[in-house]
Amino acid sequence: MANVSVLNMEGKEVGTIELNDAIFGVKINEHLVHMAVVQQLANNRQGTQKAKTRSEVSGGGRKPWRQKGTGHARQGSTRAPQWKGGGVVFAPVPRDYSFKLNKKEKRAALKSALTSRVLDGKLIVLDELKLDEIKTKKFKAVMDNLKVSKALVVLADNDKNVFMSARNLPAIKTTLTSTINVYDILKGDTLVLTKDAVAKIEEVYV
Repeated sequence: MANVSVLNMEGKEVGTIELNDAIFGVKINEHLVHMAVVQQLANNRQGTQKAKTRSEVSGGGRKPWRQKGTGHARQGSTRAPQWKGGGVVFAPVPRDYSFKLNKKEKRAALKSALTSRVLDGKLIVLDELKLDEIKTKKFKAVMDNLKVSKALVVLADNDKNVFMSARNLPAIKTTLTSTINVYDILKGDTLVLTKDAVAKIEEVYV
């Protein structure tokens, strides 16, 4: 099992924690990690793009000129794709991009992402993260103490002061253990977990 230092909000080491190898020490499956990221990005797409085909644009009900004898190429409608104002050949239509990953595949991908953060030395465990008021400056000071600029901060329970204080920092994202995902873990340079969050993740995913 991997031993990781536990830091306080001042960035000083106050102990160590032993991480469960069943979650933070698995064999990394890059294919499943890739699929989990693709799935999340695909599921986030609105899919509301739309352009008109030649059957949907207005006008063009009559042949622009007779079939023969004009010297022009034959044309049946001024709304054919080659005409200005014509329809699009293979026009995009609203569609659903989402697809499903099996529950076991999702869990394996999440464990792989967590393990990669441990192996890369980009996992920080905090003994606690508490703020007595909503103050972005105070939250930023904690991140500076940890020498973190771009990170995913994971809490075990919803803490309004922490979430509201962090929301004005574009490079910092806060989330709960119940909503962590592979994409957010990999997008941030560092993964910051509280001790309670580690315990909750190990309880849910072992």
